[in-house]
Amino acid sequence: MPQAIAYHTRVANYFKQQQKTWDFFAAANTRKDQLQQFKLDLLKNSYKFDPASDSHIYEKVNLAKEKLGMPQLPVFVYQAQYADEVNASIVFIDGEAHIVFSGKITQLLTDDELLAVLAHELTHIKLYTMMEGDLEIADRIITAIANHHNTEPAYFETARLFRLYTEIFCDRGAYTVTSNTGQIITSLVKIATGLETVNAEAYLKQAEEIFTAEKTIRANTITHPENFIRARAIQLWHDHHEEADKEISKMIEGLINVDALDIFKQQQLTTLTQKFLQLLLKPKWFQTVLTQSQLKQFSKDFKLDEQAVLEEKLVNEISDADSSIKDYLCYLMLDFILIDPALEIVPFGWAFQFAEDIKLKDAFDAIIKKELKFSDKKLQQHKEISLTAYYEVKEGANEQVYQD
Repeated sequence: MPQAIAYHTRVANYFKQQQKTWDFFAAANTRKDQLQQFKLDLLKNSYKFDPASDSHIYEKVNLAKEKLGMPQLPVFVYQAQYADEVNASIVFIDGEAHIVFSGKITQLLTDDELLAVLAHELTHIKLYTMMEGDLEIADRIITAIANHHNTEPAYFETARLFRLYTEIFCDRGAYTVTSNTGQIITSLVKIATGLETVNAEAYLKQAEEIFTAEKTIRANTITHPENFIRARAIQLWHDHHEEADKEISKMIEGLINVDALDIFKQQQLTTLTQKFLQLLLKPKWFQTVLTQSQLKQFSKDFKLDEQAVLEEKLVNEISDADSSIKDYLCYLMLDFILIDPALEIVPFGWAFQFAEDIKLKDAFDAIIKKELKFSDKKLQQHKEISLTAYYEVKEGANEQVYQD
């Protein structure tokens, strides 16, 4: 059985540091009334498969439970009424698992594909029992926060990624039971398309073609990664196991994007912003009352470091960043070079020089042209004049951002 995905444990560890929140969600809750009502609703709106007459389903359930290491788990399977969408879902309440089929899933899938689907659903429960139940608690916390109408976007994105990684993990659980990626992939495609026959190898080639054409593609869905991502992810897992996680993370999360920051990328961007501003504002002449005041908007405790220097690692990080991050840093520069009119055009010269050194030249030029409504010729003239003004400024050796 695969280990919990790193993102799951990271979320759990993050919230365990918030003791009051963690203790509230971890508190014992019998939920017996909730279980009884749920069972009654299921009986009213579904057909409950019988272990004796529908043994072909429960045989697969028992096989999956055995291979997933939870043979004692009570599992009940239902077919939803009046539901055309082909799907399967699971609810775990008070130690019982309830799997609900909808649409013609049992008619559409082969026995092996049905086993893969059942194993996938049961792996949800397996995940929740790992790490002494910490992942289930973490899931409820981040889901509750994300569902609040006034939540920060970073928490919604964290909940989204937590769910996407859960589906990736559950596909690995299905692989643990079936030892075959083909029936996992064909079941995914059949459920999504309604096709009766699917070629797993052909679909994998289709997925690879997508990633060949678009290197930076990432999952954009809310609850389940796109099927071509899931298909490629389970095949990578089959081929490389844990060594595939880095590539799979690229497919799920992609690069840091200003419009899609989870709580961890938010922290990363904060750190990047601080490093960037340390360098941008290192020249003493730039540290005026107005720029210092602007700096405090980012952090009241922000202190400039006279030892800060431009390192290759930071240059590479920015060079490889998503275009939204490059634009963000460029607008950050523009805010600071315009904040104090007493500095005239000197900050522009420094910004043009700094942008080139930190591999933001093209992005910065484009934003200057856009925001100041410059033509190419006007931009070049402005750049030459401001660089000349900057080069006339006398800076001490300890004001330089470059290493010896």
